[in-house]
Amino acid sequence: MAAPDTIPPITDGVFFHVPRALPRGKNALARDEVLRVQQERTLIAVTELLAAYGPHEVGPKDICTRAGLSLTSFYASYSSKEECIFAAYDRFIDLLLTRLLVLDGSGRPWREYVGEVMDTYLGALRADPVVAMAFQVQMDAMGAGARERRRTALSSLAELLFSKHVEWDPSARDRFPFAAYLSGVYGLRQLAADALEAGDLGRLDELAAEATAWVSTMFGGDGDRA
Repeated sequence: MAAPDTIPPITDGVFFHVPRALPRGKNALARDEVLRVQQERTLIAVTELLAAYGPHEVGPKDICTRAGLSLTSFYASYSSKEECIFAAYDRFIDLLLTRLLVLDGSGRPWREYVGEVMDTYLGALRADPVVAMAFQVQMDAMGAGARERRRTALSSLAELLFSKHVEWDPSARDRFPFAAYLSGVYGLRQLAADALEAGDLGRLDELAAEATAWVSTMFGGDGDRA
């Protein structure tokens, strides 16, 4: 395994927050806060290692070395490497969906709203390519559990887009099947993963513009006011 300083770090503040050093002595934090800091360090470490090496080359000891924690601290929060990776992935998906949920399409042209969705999704990947590489590319090698989480996440994103479209244009409920939204989400996710795997972050910017055009056109129609 490469030296720690050659492994690219996550971008602080996008999906994870790098904790400050734990104080010692009389200024020591409460146990719950210590646990929270240790968990954040662990999630950051496993994400960085996953992005760099994939899941099969990383174990709990590697995670602890990267995080500066003991195995005892690791197993106080996670029963296995897989549980730790899934916890980090859940953070990634929860924050991504939350950012998309707050986007408001009411009173706006459909294409403008779609563009903001694409910019938010792909912009988040662009802002933290280490997290994006870990969870859009490397995690696919983890087997059935990872695939199930991916299906759940992509279905949630498709449901969000479907509900937003129906909210903006009620006739969309009858004009487009849910499977169409799901197919679009799968396709966009794969195109983003291909760009990340190729190390072409600029492609994510291009993809945002391209996807805005074809998604807004494919899912426009009778109620399109753009």
